[in-house]
Amino acid sequence: MKKSLLTLAVAASMLIGCQQNSKDDALAAQETIDMSDFYVHTDEDHSRGGAGEKCQSMRVLNQQLKDNPGLYKKMYDIEYATRQFAAKKGKGNGNGGNNGGDGGDNGGGTTDNLGVINIPVYVHVVYSNSQQNISDAQIASQMKVLNDDFRKQNSDASNTPSEFAGRAADSEITFTLAGTFRHSNSRAEWGTNNAVKQAYPPVTPQTHLNIWVANIGGGILGYAQFPGGALSTDGVVCAPQYFGTTGYVEAPFNGGRTMTHEVGHYLNLRHIWGDGRCRQDDFVADTPSSDAPNYGCPSYPTVNCRSNDMTMNYMDYTNDACMSMFSEGQKTRMRAIFQTGGARASMIN
Repeated sequence: MKKSLLTLAVAASMLIGCQQNSKDDALAAQETIDMSDFYVHTDEDHSRGGAGEKCQSMRVLNQQLKDNPGLYKKMYDIEYATRQFAAKKGKGNGNGGNNGGDGGDNGGGTTDNLGVINIPVYVHVVYSNSQQNISDAQIASQMKVLNDDFRKQNSDASNTPSEFAGRAADSEITFTLAGTFRHSNSRAEWGTNNAVKQAYPPVTPQTHLNIWVANIGGGILGYAQFPGGALSTDGVVCAPQYFGTTGYVEAPFNGGRTMTHEVGHYLNLRHIWGDGRCRQDDFVADTPSSDAPNYGCPSYPTVNCRSNDMTMNYMDYTNDACMSMFSEGQKTRMRAIFQTGGARASMIN
């Protein structure tokens, strides 16, 4: 009897010890995720775009944060899960590491067991004249650019300087056109308050990327909604003259890269300069620090914050012809939201 009691006592002790170890491991894992640098709202003077701001995604986010107090917590949780995923992979993503280090998927190919992720796309063409009613060929040209850029099949990939070429990533994300909707509307400009989405709501945004091609006005090229926002406004808006590479397109943004940039936001990428000064972060370790967007076609090297800017990154503001890459750290960040329980996991499940 004493022997049986002793055995039970030892077993119970081991069980309690294992449970405690599991709790300790879980707490340790939580403690390794540093969220001290997390931010979502950006002051207007910190966005640094000024009158030349081609993308309004951060300004739209500011308004959404004001209108929806619960959005901050959703985006905080998404960021926490993103950093957890990156930490498990052992890659240099997030946690204030915007230091220019090579922190991405350096081995080629993904290790997250998702394989190539395909995103079905609905395009809503909203037009007030025949030019804005862009052709199927123009839509097809944009789809090709998205697939080429996100799979690192772009013909200008070789333009990436050798300093950054090793960080250029095949994100293993593709896009398939699932349908096109055409809407005639006499409204001349739609602005950035999601009016076009309210007029023509997204179709199954849980499983499809919705794109509205409509005249925004004010010289604005496009804007996107980050993961975590309301399904009723989820998706990307792009002006027709900056969509695709053929038909009604306008230089120097006639290479389809406005959509590459905006879909990057939709997949949780920030602007390459972090929408602030040198200490503001885009939460990606292998993109060097910068204090402002770059425009036109900057010469290489362009130095900011004691390092060379990655001006050819799709998340900067340079001309379409001068963009050529996502980084490996950005790839990790995008793929994190498709993991089980992730913000866009329903797109592949």
